[in-house]
Amino acid sequence: MPREFVHRAAVAETLLTGWSGTGEDRFTVSAQWPRAHQLHVSPDRTSYDPLLLAETVRQCGALLAHTEYGVPLGHRFVLHELRLTASPERLAVGPLPAEPVVGVTVTEVRRRGGRPAAMRYDADVRLDGDRVATGYVDVSWTGENVYRRLRGGRTPDSVTALAVPPGLSPAAVGRAVPEDVVLAPTRRRDRWQLRVDTGHPVFFDHPLDHVPGMLLLEAARQAAQVRRLASRPPVALRAVFCRYAELDRPVWIQATEEGNEHIQVVAIQGESAVFECRVSTGGL
Repeated sequence: MPREFVHRAAVAETLLTGWSGTGEDRFTVSAQWPRAHQLHVSPDRTSYDPLLLAETVRQCGALLAHTEYGVPLGHRFVLHELRLTASPERLAVGPLPAEPVVGVTVTEVRRRGGRPAAMRYDADVRLDGDRVATGYVDVSWTGENVYRRLRGGRTPDSVTALAVPPGLSPAAVGRAVPEDVVLAPTRRRDRWQLRVDTGHPVFFDHPLDHVPGMLLLEAARQAAQVRRLASRPPVALRAVFCRYAELDRPVWIQATEEGNEHIQVVAIQGESAVFECRVSTGGL
């Protein structure tokens, strides 16, 4: 799979392997999950992390936009909403790399000037024929010139990220090494500063001028882990990306428990929410 189709620079982060059409706005996408991954496999390497499914579903949209809907390579994509419900008991790491198959149904294509400008799609992720997750994505895109105007000239070269503060212990957030911890403690047990390490090889697979959506999703997952959400792993996410989170201003992660099965996570920069995510141990 060409890496540029899924907006990745590293072959190791390119999860998709092929695709085919199965009907009008319906596709089958094949993928491969490595048995060992710096971030998306449990510390003991026995199970795949639900965020690996989220990244797989995200990559499906980029692939199909470029290959099936004529979106030029180099266009900038904006993730607006992502939902995922997974079955962790079916995500065990086996003796071979897992090869999931994703059924994608594009439910809406929004056009501007006669050209596709955004789309929504549903995803059905299966391993060996069994459903292991379902997903939904709302994404749009724009050309480089328009994107630069929207960003006010901010580029990876012109923006300097804040220094990375010391993080929580890896064990507290379900990670193996300090480099993968994305939360820094504050005086409040329900509030953390987002650690934005632009050298991280997964979150910043290539230079960016803003905080990537997958980093915000990981912050929500880690916040739920810290709050000991019924001592069970998150199985569902409902995330809304409100606006760009800038690299040179602090982002604060706040968590509010909603009963025994849900936690609401909000990322705040300045006076505004840049991201909201409901994390659940049960159905949404």
